Amino acid sequence: QVQLVESGGGLVQTGGSLRLSCAASSRTFSRRNMGWFRQAPGREREFLAGIVWSDYTYYGDFVDGRFTVSRDNAKNTVYLQMNSLKPDDTAVYYCAASARASRSAVVYDSWGQGTQVTVSS
Repeated sequence: QVQLVESGGGLVQTGGSLRLSCAASSRTFSRRNMGWFRQAPGREREFLAGIVWSDYTYYGDFVDGRFTVSRDNAKNTVYLQMNSLKPDDTAVYYCAASARASRSAVVYDSWGQGTQVTVSS
């Protein structure tokens, strides 16, 4: 498993941007698929974006180009750039690691503690 620590969440106004970071404590980070999920109160955890070791990226069906995932293997860090934020984006955001690319949370074997993102109207 991989130890993951998210950062970068906070309070932002509608239309604003945030960049979330997820630092991993594993020498095998570069070979791991990394994903971003979020969970709002009363809602299921939903997949946002994933990035494999080759930098191929893939996104959730509802992601409309406002979110961009990237990784820096030299820093063992994956990022989620979020633009044009809306109140509906308010949630706890999680990064996760898996052995293979997937949009399903059950495939991911390592999770961070989450970081809160709140978008005010």
